[in-house]
Amino acid sequence: MQEIKNFLVVGAGTLGSRVALQAAISGYQVTVYDVTEKALEASKKTMDKITSQLIKSGQLDERSSSQVNQNLFFTLDLDEACKHADFINESVTEDVEIKKKVWKQLGEKCPEHTLFTTNTSYMLPSWFAEVSGRPAKFCAFHFHDVFYSRVVDVMPHEGTDPAFCDLLMEVGRKLNQVPVYIKKEWPGYIFNTMLLALLGAAGRLLSHEVASFQDIDRSWMVNFHMPMGPFGIMDSIGLDTAYHVVNAREDSASKRFAKVLEKYVKEGKLGEKTGEGFYKYPKPEYSHPNFVKP
Repeated sequence: MQEIKNFLVVGAGTLGSRVALQAAISGYQVTVYDVTEKALEASKKTMDKITSQLIKSGQLDERSSSQVNQNLFFTLDLDEACKHADFINESVTEDVEIKKKVWKQLGEKCPEHTLFTTNTSYMLPSWFAEVSGRPAKFCAFHFHDVFYSRVVDVMPHEGTDPAFCDLLMEVGRKLNQVPVYIKKEWPGYIFNTMLLALLGAAGRLLSHEVASFQDIDRSWMVNFHMPMGPFGIMDSIGLDTAYHVVNAREDSASKRFAKVLEKYVKEGKLGEKTGEGFYKYPKPEYSHPNFVKP
């Protein structure tokens, strides 16, 4: 596998922005592509905020942050974005047809040597590998928070070149993540399989009106000494992402909870990234000491 210099992030949302920033910090030349100027501007603001936090915590100095900015390039031009890409990490909306359309375009526009990875949190790489036109160079490379939860999942499909997986384990470490190898395709990967069990249980309790989302969160937070509960977690993930994942499941409990989430999505209440989901931000109710005070 060739050396990776030019890193392309497709999709400048919450997670894509974090992946791009970490790649720039790690020394890659990074291009960030999205379809709207609004998305790119929001991405720049997200990166500025995180950079300030990293400088304040001593994880990054002013001189290094200047170099990081020089490593970042933002564009609405997909042809320009693909021209010199050695490596792609795709983070577009969790919708099968949208992702297939994007991967068909990328397969047609990218140089032959470009390596393809998808950052989907639930979908399988085999769903998109063939449409990309280069299945051997296609693998899931799924990040979590990037800066707080430093885990990246490497999950191949049956046709992925094993040497590509080895390279991704190395790239994961260079990006200051802990790479974990998933031996076969599994919906939800490792962490999300466990997380969905928690969120699904919380969703059943709420959709059956057993308790309020605040009290469900309180129970989890106090019992496990956690800073947030399942509904706070969903807000941080994004209720649109949570909706797509839950709605894709066929069981009746998931469908029932999907209807709850759909209401929030239709109202534009997507969680932390829009300022309101189950809670209001930047100071959500669960962050107040009185929330779990006896």
